[in-house]
This record gives sequence, structure tokens and C-alpha cells, in this order.
Amino acid sequence: MSTSKIGAARRDVRASVRGVPGPCAHWDGQDADFIREILDLVGDKWSVLIIGTLADGSTRYSDLAARIPGISQRMLTLTLKHLRRSGLVNRTAYAEVPPRVEYSLTGLGSSLLSTVLELAAWSADHHSEIRGHQNAFDDSAAANT
Repeated sequence: MSTSKIGAARRDVRASVRGVPGPCAHWDGQDADFIREILDLVGDKWSVLIIGTLADGSTRYSDLAARIPGISQRMLTLTLKHLRRSGLVNRTAYAEVPPRVEYSLTGLGSSLLSTVLELAAWSADHHSEIRGHQNAFDDSAAANT
């Protein structure tokens, strides 16, 4: 499919979405695309954990890796890069031997912090209820196969 056809298809989808009641109806096409892009970034599990970890202040890369269980070096590096690109995280390199690099939240990142912490708290508060639903769904799906 050509680029112009893809663009036309996206506009048609956006027009349809704006005609349906709901939050998407309030945003024009450019806003909707940008909102999805930012939600993809800040809604990513690693972004949430990094932002939450940086709530305590500047943190070295190795300390971030140690404080976020399960994150690979590659995912930590990529996620920090995306957060820096969007202005949510600062990177400060110190000219020392050995080199020292610290990451911290920007003002913009700090403004997102309360939302991220609330989302994490909601997840923890509803953990057993959600897990129960997931197990019931999985049991039902297994019984139907």
C-alpha cells in the first residue's frame, strides 16, 4: 500500500473515531496520534518503573538496573533513551575515572510522577482481585479448548 493510501486510511479511521462518543472524539488527528505515542511511552512497564525509581532523586545507571528487577541492560538503555528524548529524564555524565552517569527526573518527568505512583499503587491494591480474574479466565479458556 502506498504512503498516500496509508495516510488516507488513517484519516478515515480518525474521522470515524471522532464520530463515536468517547475520549477520542475530543481530539483532532494530530493530537490523537501524539497522545497514543506518549501513552505508549509512559504506559510501558519499564518506563513506569524507571520513573517511579527516579522519584528518590538522581540515580546511577547501575543502581537503576539493580533496583528494577527483571530489566535487561538493553531495555534499561532503550527506555532511558526514549524518556530522555521526550524530556522526562535528564542524563548527567561526570568526567571522572571511572566515568559516572546519573539519571534524574526533569520537571516534566516529576509532573508525571504522581500519576505513575498512583497507577502502581492501584495495581498493588487490586493485585489479588485481578490475578483471580486472570486465573478464572485462563481456566475457562483451557476448559473450552
